[in-house]
Amino acid sequence: MEKSRAQIAAESIVERLRGEGYDAYFAGGCVRDLLLNHQPADFDVATSAHPEAVLKMFPRTFAVGAHFGVILVADELDGQEIVTEVATFRSDGAYSDGRRPESVQFSESAEEDVVRRDFTINGVLFDPQTGEVLDFVGGRADLAAKLVRAIGDPTQRFGEDRLRMLRAVRFAARFEFEIESSTEAAIKRSAAQIHQVSYERIRDELTRMLTEGHARRAFELLDRTGLLKEVLPEIDRLHDVQQPPEFHPEGDVWTHTMMLLEQLPAGASPTLAWGALLHDVGKPATFQHGPGRIRFNGHVEVGVRIAEDIARRLRFSNDESTQIAALVENHMRFGDVERMKASTLKRFFRLSRFSEHLALHRMDCIASHGGLELYNFAKSKYEAMPADEVRPPLLLTGRDLIEAGYKPGPEFKKLLALAEDAQLEGRIRTKKEVLALIAGEPSK
Repeated sequence: MEKSRAQIAAESIVERLRGEGYDAYFAGGCVRDLLLNHQPADFDVATSAHPEAVLKMFPRTFAVGAHFGVILVADELDGQEIVTEVATFRSDGAYSDGRRPESVQFSESAEEDVVRRDFTINGVLFDPQTGEVLDFVGGRADLAAKLVRAIGDPTQRFGEDRLRMLRAVRFAARFEFEIESSTEAAIKRSAAQIHQVSYERIRDELTRMLTEGHARRAFELLDRTGLLKEVLPEIDRLHDVQQPPEFHPEGDVWTHTMMLLEQLPAGASPTLAWGALLHDVGKPATFQHGPGRIRFNGHVEVGVRIAEDIARRLRFSNDESTQIAALVENHMRFGDVERMKASTLKRFFRLSRFSEHLALHRMDCIASHGGLELYNFAKSKYEAMPADEVRPPLLLTGRDLIEAGYKPGPEFKKLLALAEDAQLEGRIRTKKEVLALIAGEPSK
């Protein structure tokens, strides 16, 4: 595997630290990924050098976590800035907030540093100069056995940082591993304590689960460990909500949603991923089993409100929240796409990031009846339609109405919509024609 710029930069840092007489190794996820023959996204270095020494040794540094022994070292390779995290060997004091230690003690021992880390697969060190692997916690064996195992006492590890419970699920899903039995048991016992973690950190971890290519597996593990009902009770309620078999032969809403998540590729946009997860979140509250069939009257409107509540709770940005809610709000409109007037269809295509709406509809169909006729119709129309037909320059504006003698007021909106519909449908092509069209409408 060819070395990345990040690896070259990290190797240079290790060489410099070693040259000054300090121990230094690659540590954490980069070692795990190298041992799995994956290309690491970034590289971390663990060293016996104290933060003050690291700050003096390299010309461009950032003391983002010097109290915890963490310094960022910046370098430039081929015109690209590379930032490497360099952390001093340490042991941790007591944890009181379920996130970070109240104090740390810098150490000269690599082994002492490793045993305070989260999982064995992340606790292996690597010497890039000799190729030696230092494994004090059995991480290589667990990589071979495809196990996510907490280092030491799992209850203690999760008490130190509650987010580690979600990370255990994400790693197991991402690498197609199992969670080791005592580690999983500790998660089940401690799941209710996940609320000690900030909403932002929970959101980011869930988003990673949704966008790393193994979303179904991740959410099934969240369900199995009891974490799902704590972090997303609205999704937990999808269980056992039956659907009309003629439209959903796959089963209940939970099964349908899991089948949809299974289609999310690695690198899917976060808004599409969350839209996929939440698209039917309104069904449990609107379930009705009347004569002849199951109905979910108003489930879209209810689902939008629930999605907006979740987005607020998890502190999504306004732009992300708007797009997620729009995906939920519009996912049923494809059922009418072949019958839409030209003006309605073009307005539909104007939805922000319409490609995400298309993608969600395709996954929705595959996860239910399997028919893609409406998807193919919408996709072909969308791709064939020039942008200036979807959003042409308006033939009629409010200023035009004023100049024509109309008084501003509530009727303006109606007249402008009437004119735009006619323009989008191709019934008018000039300003003269549009003024003639509205002449019979409200008087001047």
